Amino acid sequence: MTRTPPTTEAAPAEAAPATPPPLTGLRVLDLATLFAGPLAATMLGDFGADVIKVEHPTRPDPSRGHGPAKEGIGLWWKLLGRNKRTITLDLSAPTGRDALLRLAATTDVIIENFRPGTLEKWGLGPAELSAANPRLVLVRVTGFGQSGPYSHRPGFGTLAEAMSGFAAITGEPEGPPTLPPFGLADSITALATAYAVMTALTARATTHRGQVVDMAIIEPILTVLGPHPLWYDQLGYVQPRTGNRSRNNAPRNTYRTADGAWVAVSTSAQSVAERVMRLVGRPDLVDEPWFTTGSGRAEHADELDEAVGHWIARHTRADTLAAFEKAEAAIAPVYDIQDVMADPQYRALDTITTVQDPELGPLRMQNVLFRLSETPGAIRWAGRPHGADTDAVLTEAGLSEAEIAALRATGGTR
Repeated sequence: MTRTPPTTEAAPAEAAPATPPPLTGLRVLDLATLFAGPLAATMLGDFGADVIKVEHPTRPDPSRGHGPAKEGIGLWWKLLGRNKRTITLDLSAPTGRDALLRLAATTDVIIENFRPGTLEKWGLGPAELSAANPRLVLVRVTGFGQSGPYSHRPGFGTLAEAMSGFAAITGEPEGPPTLPPFGLADSITALATAYAVMTALTARATTHRGQVVDMAIIEPILTVLGPHPLWYDQLGYVQPRTGNRSRNNAPRNTYRTADGAWVAVSTSAQSVAERVMRLVGRPDLVDEPWFTTGSGRAEHADELDEAVGHWIARHTRADTLAAFEKAEAAIAPVYDIQDVMADPQYRALDTITTVQDPELGPLRMQNVLFRLSETPGAIRWAGRPHGADTDAVLTEAGLSEAEIAALRATGGTR
């Protein structure tokens, strides 16, 4: 996907599509950092929202410095900052506060992730923001929520991955609890936050008023873990670590092929489990009484894994995948990112797309999250330089050249 690249003076202007993206006309102020709030704002921007990233004049969003960089430019920011205009404001300064309130008057959504009480301390709490714009939706993303004994603790996704029960069930049975090597809880929270925004905006269409969204990072990941609270409540059951195996079905594992590659096999459906065992030369196991249920198969995972693993170990990855596909049995190669970039299915879906960037040239990154047949989203530009759109955005908010100059002179912006 090649889009008109932005300049550092102004966000790029694009020809309006025949059918504009569904969130066109929605304005979002992204005051958040690392990573749930900003990613939610990115998702909204991907479908047409005018997202304005507000950063401190001298302390840019930390994602600009996270992970590998090229020519001194953070690559993570190019992804997280896409489809966002960037401005700088010191919200703790009176001049920055006043400018933010001017922006809020014409904004639909503000996303922030300061510790509870911080916006209130600056005179930018829900009361002040609602007075500036009664239709404003204020989204507050924190580690532990706006209330409760932990609300004022610093909170990150890692803590949610630990506290939710995710780490306790992840890893080998005799090994330690295992944390994911990426922002899992933050990413799940971003999805939940984007959903919450759209829910609140739908409610606004009826009530004609905005509201506050209280999003705690410890909660969405607990939701996606499924029925664990129910199991404990009704049965006293606490799921142990099972490695790559499942307590609900088997065979389900990763297996090494003859050429040293890895594949993953899943048999959640009874018919698939039967096909796998016939393929690997063990149709006798299909006739066992315990084979008729997923839980029964899980109790015999050692025997099933030995049969499947022995067969796969004698075949290359290509031959294994071909045989499973012919047998209509569920299998996938275990990819690293190099494999993902080359995979024909991802290419057919344009999952990894190309974006033209004035600083680094063509960039390949994940495309928008889903495809809409009538009003598709798009990546209009990658993450822009710090404060690139300050003057344009503040002018749109009604600030004069003199007011912007005064704001800059007092350190309220750069």
